[in-house]
Amino acid sequence: MDLFLTQFAKLFPELNLALGAGIMVFSRMLGLMQFAPPFNRKEVPSMVRISIALIVTVIVTMLIKPQPIPPNTSIMLGILLNFAFGAILGYITNCILAAVSAGGDMINTQMGLSSAMVLDPTTRSQTSILGNYFTILGLIIFISAGGTYWLINAFIRSFDIFGMYQTVIPLAKVINTNYLVIITSNVLYFGMQLAAPVLLATLGQDIILGIISKTAPQVNVFQLSFLFKPVMGALILIWILPMLINVITDYMTSYASIF
Repeated sequence: MDLFLTQFAKLFPELNLALGAGIMVFSRMLGLMQFAPPFNRKEVPSMVRISIALIVTVIVTMLIKPQPIPPNTSIMLGILLNFAFGAILGYITNCILAAVSAGGDMINTQMGLSSAMVLDPTTRSQTSILGNYFTILGLIIFISAGGTYWLINAFIRSFDIFGMYQTVIPLAKVINTNYLVIITSNVLYFGMQLAAPVLLATLGQDIILGIISKTAPQVNVFQLSFLFKPVMGALILIWILPMLINVITDYMTSYASIF
């Protein structure tokens, strides 16, 4: 087999160069799709993801200039490192949507819907109804704002930072400490901003019900809160939804450059 590969490389050097580069590009693309939205959604069939990865691999391989494989280079190590580097890019992108999902979880808890959980096929875990709703809403906004273009652009630029045959991932060039702190802290900070109107409305409602319970102890305030909180939260969400869409769009646009 080794003799066959050696003779093949001598007879078809350009084809051998393109195939070696294509394998590395394909493995990096698979790592990106494993974590990056919208490709990481379980609703996207595996055949569709593999087909898109193959198409992007052919295009990117033609755009970049494939370099010859350095001597004594492990192909399996290169495939694993490229897959890991693509997964890092996908994880950074997924953190942007995680902030939107966190806001939905906060609203869901404040509205008293914590017991109403659904199965998220992507994470294979139980998630809140509003958390799942905000995740899908953020995904739609991400696609409409050009998120897939940002992903492909970052994927192409990634070969300038981490070559396909390098053996050390330059994490300092990919993400610096300040960027990592900002993008992870936004999961709580931006989620709180999204949930702030509902949190303030339900807080005011709790204060009013507390006053009623003190002035009229015969009123069962505990049961009334289960009725008023979901209705109040739903009305506030319907009222502020257009503003939330603009806020989420501006937030995602501010992170258009992944690097």
